[in-house]
Amino acid sequence: MPSLIVYLDESGDLGWSFDRPYRAGGSSRHLTISSLAVSPAAKDYPKRVIRKLYKKFKWDTKVEKKWSDMNQIERNFFAQKALELLQSNPQSINYHSITVKKENVQQHIRSDANKLYNYMICLSLIDEMSRYDNVTFVPDPRSIKVQSGNSLHDYLLTQLWFERGVQTLLTTNPMPSDQCLSLQFADMLSGLVQHHFEDGNSEAWNILNGQIQIKKLFFR
Repeated sequence: MPSLIVYLDESGDLGWSFDRPYRAGGSSRHLTISSLAVSPAAKDYPKRVIRKLYKKFKWDTKVEKKWSDMNQIERNFFAQKALELLQSNPQSINYHSITVKKENVQQHIRSDANKLYNYMICLSLIDEMSRYDNVTFVPDPRSIKVQSGNSLHDYLLTQLWFERGVQTLLTTNPMPSDQCLSLQFADMLSGLVQHHFEDGNSEAWNILNGQIQIKKLFFR
């Protein structure tokens, strides 16, 4: 029975304050949710990439290194290694990402950020999940800033069983990213995409662009 493990993290926020610049009292203009999808046989490969970064750049292994704390050289190195990993394992590893342009989100949707968040995850991942008999879904619970909880699991399962007509068994296993190197990989992937859309810094993005299954929401 084919199985899949999906690690998910986000970059940006779910605030709606656009009267001031981001990082200066205002909200981010974009929210990105990115995922690392990997077969059980290849699940250790992304961890090796993260360990390589910690070793090469002499990061403190007791402190999780976030994308926001990395310099451009470190970000480009991650992008290159992520590219090489995908090229070496095209049947076992996939990258997915979805970005919403928040300023274009209608007011009635803003009132329930939980539904937007769940919809983004479903839109990004449901096709991939539906191809497998068993899916283990590993989000970072600290990255979910709204009360998704069981509603996300139930929503995905409903979409799989009723909308897609598949029998996929979904197990949701939240885990803090500081305890999971594959979630740290997803954090860096999310940061790379968000950095491109939010800040217009596309240096690392240009290395990996075309290899991530990108979706955009509310872009006009």
